[in-house]
Amino acid sequence: MQRFDVIILGGGLVGLTLGISLSAHGVRCAVIDPAEPDATMAATFDGRVSAISSSSCRFLSAVGVGDGLTGKGCPIERIWVSDGLAPGALDFVPPEDSGPMGTMYENRVLRIALAQSAAKATNLTRFQPDTAVHIDRSEDGVTVELASGVTISGALLVGAEGRSSPTRQAAGIQVAHWKYDHVAMVTAIDHDVPHANTAYEIFYPGGPFALLPMQPGTRSAVVWTVPVAQSAAMLKLGDRAWLAEAQKRIGGFLGDIRAAAFRASYPLGFHHAARITDTRLALVGDAAHGIHPIAGQGLNLGFRDAAALTEVIVDGMRLGLDPGDAQLMARYQRWRSLDALSVSIAMDGLVRLFDVPGKAASIVRRAGLAAVQRMPPLKNRFMAEARGESGALPRLLLGELV
Repeated sequence: MQRFDVIILGGGLVGLTLGISLSAHGVRCAVIDPAEPDATMAATFDGRVSAISSSSCRFLSAVGVGDGLTGKGCPIERIWVSDGLAPGALDFVPPEDSGPMGTMYENRVLRIALAQSAAKATNLTRFQPDTAVHIDRSEDGVTVELASGVTISGALLVGAEGRSSPTRQAAGIQVAHWKYDHVAMVTAIDHDVPHANTAYEIFYPGGPFALLPMQPGTRSAVVWTVPVAQSAAMLKLGDRAWLAEAQKRIGGFLGDIRAAAFRASYPLGFHHAARITDTRLALVGDAAHGIHPIAGQGLNLGFRDAAALTEVIVDGMRLGLDPGDAQLMARYQRWRSLDALSVSIAMDGLVRLFDVPGKAASIVRRAGLAAVQRMPPLKNRFMAEARGESGALPRLLLGELV
């Protein structure tokens, strides 16, 4: 039987990052992932892009993933938030010497960079494609039987399988959840006017319309939230009709636009686990919480989980504790539960605020945006949130190994 310190179920963006991070600190990890490697690297596997906050970028660089991302993203140097195309927008521009607020990457680019780093990690073993068919957790440790016939053991099990985490369900952890009456349409466009490394979040009664700088120059990703009742018809539109509808939301400020990628759609929902630990179990990423992509914070929350859990485990092992010790799980629970809950509630409130129809509601929203624009301390706090630099940060988010 192979023995590891930590067994991670799920090799997605958060699960594999956690494995690489722990490996960089000498912690022996197993990552079990049912996905076919070649399929996950295909251009059509996932059309989404992610806004990686500046603190998450420092984390990825600290554990060796940053080298594989060099030159493959677009810095976010400005964020523009508006209620429709009306005056009264909120314009975030960080000081010149502070660097970008984050970087946009295609999810496929992130997966490739993580796979390259994982292949070099000396303390990381990947079982892929493979699945856990039987899991035994007790006060003494964790044993996992795999579909391949291999049996492995460890001190801690990490659930990183995503929103429908079977590990979370098996642990009997309750989840608050609901579906939004919206679908996110995701694609990319080329446009005549350069985006100047600006992310635009334009709110309409039917849902937000986001333009994200995908590549330096004249290509942007589109995340267009539409009501479920309209989504089927919108997805069936031909390119010309779809682009005409998109241009109405953009208002022409990027000049002529052209389709640059296939269109995909994703249902939107909210969920938050009542707790993120159990006996020799920790949850990270979407297994612990899932939020609306309105501000691009979902993946960054997962990276914060991974950075915090790494620090908790490494600090504990230096004191002679094993990774699944109840004291360490309690520390992880305290550290991450409040931050994740506060961000989740804030994002849900933002969605509901901008979904209120009517001119009166729009006037109130625009007044609020204008007020924040005129209050530097409050505006700076919002920028700190966007950078992932608020609260008690794990050392990895500062760019330092534990």
